[in-house]
Formats: sequence, structure tokens, C-alpha cells
Amino acid sequence: MRTFGVEAASIEAVAAAKGARTVSMCIPCRNEVATIGSIVRTVRAEMMTSVALVDELIVLDDRSTDDTALVAADAGATVVAIDDIHRVHGVGHGKGNALWATLVASTGTFVVWCDADVTSFRAGWVARLLAPLVRHDDVALVKAFYERPSHRGGGGRTTELVARPLLSLYAPELTPLHQPLAGEYAARRDVMEAIPFVEGWGAEIAMLLDVAARCGVGAIGQVDLGVRVHRHRSLHELSVQAAEVAATLLGRVGGSPPFARALARADGTIVPLNLAERPPLESARRDGPTTR
Repeated sequence: MRTFGVEAASIEAVAAAKGARTVSMCIPCRNEVATIGSIVRTVRAEMMTSVALVDELIVLDDRSTDDTALVAADAGATVVAIDDIHRVHGVGHGKGNALWATLVASTGTFVVWCDADVTSFRAGWVARLLAPLVRHDDVALVKAFYERPSHRGGGGRTTELVARPLLSLYAPELTPLHQPLAGEYAARRDVMEAIPFVEGWGAEIAMLLDVAARCGVGAIGQVDLGVRVHRHRSLHELSVQAAEVAATLLGRVGGSPPFARALARADGTIVPLNLAERPPLESARRDGPTTR
């Protein structure tokens, strides 16, 4: 596991290092009208107009009921509706399904993903995530890590209470990652198209395990993005996320899916877990639509 510094990771330097290769920045969105416009405008101004680092900027609208799609388009993004992907590849649900859909919709040699609810986004994040990829051919995936101020919402509870303990027990080689579930990361397209995508909240933990299995732990790196502030979720909301992360990890390391595929709450409520998977995109294009 390598932690990369931010020296010589300016937007201009990384744009020069990428050469003829291309970069797709992808932002999956659902009802993020308050933040998506600012992110898109920053990318357009600082990484597409001033410096040609990002070649295409895609906002994947996952059935928003607000003006997310309109605001993103007005700010300069290419907006793709999830239903357009579903018409070709079949219907899916969840964050991982939206991530997979952005992979379908984009074309870049490198793909950068960013959560849409971030209020502290900086253009330099993209350059820092891309720098190891454009400079090292043996790096396949670069994860972000950052400080999450507790007085401004905090974060990382699913990481510290679920992902990290389970990684320590079952995949200790991945424990040097500060933020294994970070929503900001960059990767090589050919690697991403060769692995399945879990449709629900288990997408990021599955991606780590699958890239490590395919390319080796040394192909995964991390870089410090400074301070990250985003929308705060309640413990009630996070319980489903935590259950899907745990079930996905245990299914990967155990060789079989968990026996239970639902979260049972104390009040008797049963919440189904989304553990479905999109197949590797390279096989989906060859074999046609399917989930598993």
C-alpha cells in the first residue's frame, strides 16, 4: 500500500503528465441541488477551461425529484439519466449501480469519482487523485483520505465501526487505508471494466477487495485531500449502509453470500439489503444486460 504525497500534483503538472490519455470526472447524484452546481462550475473553470485536465464531466442523475439535473446542465456538465442506462443494461438500484452507470456513460482512460454532497470540494482534489495514476503504470486505484471535522458533521462512522474492524480481521493488508469507503477516488478504466460493481452501499469495499485480488495490494494507493465536509447522516440511516458494507465484505472473503439479506431492526422492521451486482462492464457489453 502506497501513500502518495502532493508534491508536483498541481493541475497544470498533472495535465502535462497525462499526455494524450483522457480523464472522465463522474459524479453520481440524487437530489443534490444544493451542492452540484458549485462542484460542476469549479471543474469547468479550473480543469477544463483554464487547464485541460478533465476531458469529460458527467453527472449521473439517479432519478432526482429536485432540480439537480437542470442545475448540473446549466453549470456545464453532461447530464445522463439513469433510466437511459437502464434501457440498455436493465434496471438496477443503489449507489454502486449509479457508479457503474457512470462507467457505462464515460470514455476516459482514467475515471475520477466524487460524491455530490461535498461542500468543501476543491479542483486540486482531482489532480492529487490522478497524479499517481498518470505517473505510475502499476497503480490501478487511488483512494482519498481526509480530515472530517466533528464540529461540522464529522463522518467515517461506518468506516471505523464496521469496515476497519472487518478489514483488520479478514483483509489486514488493506488496513493501511485511512478511508477505505471514501467517495473520492480515481482509477484506470481497463481495471474498472474488468470487475463487478455491487449495486448498494457495498460498492466501495467490494471495489477495494476486487482490485486487490486482481492487481495486488500494491496497485492501490491513497492521497491526502485535506479537509472534507459533507452532509451528515443519522445513525438510523447509516445502519443499512453498515449492514450492506459488512455483508459485502463477508461475502467476498467467505466465498459465499451472507445467509441473511435483510437488516432486522429492534422495532421489528425488516429492511432488505441491496447485495445485487452489476457484472464487469466488459462482459456486460459482450453478453447483454444482467445483474446477479
